[in-house]
Amino acid sequence: MQSPAPFARIGTRGSPLAMAQAKLVRSLLSAAHGVSEDDIEIDVFLTGGDRSQDANLSLATIGGKGVFTKEIDEALLSGRVDIGVHSSKDVATGLPAGMTLAAFLEREDVRDAFLSLKAQNIEGLPQGARFGTSSIRRAAQALRLRPDLQIVPFRGNVHTRLQKLADDVADATLLAMAGLNRLGEAHRATGVLDRDHFMPAPAQGAIGLAVRSDDRRMLDVIAALDHAQTHAAITAERAMLAVLDGSCRTPVGALTTGQGAGLTLRGEILSLDGQTTFRAEASGSDAQALGEKVGRALLDQAGPDWLKQWMA
Repeated sequence: MQSPAPFARIGTRGSPLAMAQAKLVRSLLSAAHGVSEDDIEIDVFLTGGDRSQDANLSLATIGGKGVFTKEIDEALLSGRVDIGVHSSKDVATGLPAGMTLAAFLEREDVRDAFLSLKAQNIEGLPQGARFGTSSIRRAAQALRLRPDLQIVPFRGNVHTRLQKLADDVADATLLAMAGLNRLGEAHRATGVLDRDHFMPAPAQGAIGLAVRSDDRRMLDVIAALDHAQTHAAITAERAMLAVLDGSCRTPVGALTTGQGAGLTLRGEILSLDGQTTFRAEASGSDAQALGEKVGRALLDQAGPDWLKQWMA
């Protein structure tokens, strides 16, 4: 006798953080719809980003943001899974045809955490200290404050990077506070950075749920988990990023506050060395239009070829 189809099939990466996020979604779906967690499958996929473990290669070099979602996206579009669970900041601004990022869990702490065994903050690092990160946003923001720092490649999941810090690969690093919280590792943070001076990545701290655009049932299923304020904030930040042609190659920060008609978005773009910064801010109730407005304002300041000029 054939087993009944599961209530939903979740696709995720296999890292500890990704699994924690998928299990959270499963638990919330179970509670929202009165079904057993056993009726919600979690399928684990090895993505291109997981396969490429060369710490000296940047995210841009190995394929960009989509490198952590491609295999899950393909499984979703082919019908192997019903829901893709992602860290929203890892999702490319241009989604594959037939797929939509339709719901977001309530946003976690958006800030970056400072981690070091040698200093209490970035200012306290010794001259010429090694700062470990493969995020060009974090590198640019750190260099804006401390141009003497040496940026060293620092890829891997949260626990891998914590171990690299213990192995003295670098003197300090930054990690998303949201990830540390979800893994129960918040105590690892030496300090938490001010979000105004170290603006987080667009969509940082939000778990996004992707489904097929024409899957009416699953759209209804995940709607129960959608957090309206988070959805509006991420919509605004991703719209800003799209105007900037933002990717893992672009040092871009974004911060949304307020809700409803009081939504305010601040955005920034930086030169790779952190010595040039452009910022823009706007408020409004239409999240998509708000993001596009801030993106255009940043482009007006920096010029249409800002990235090409700074990457040359």
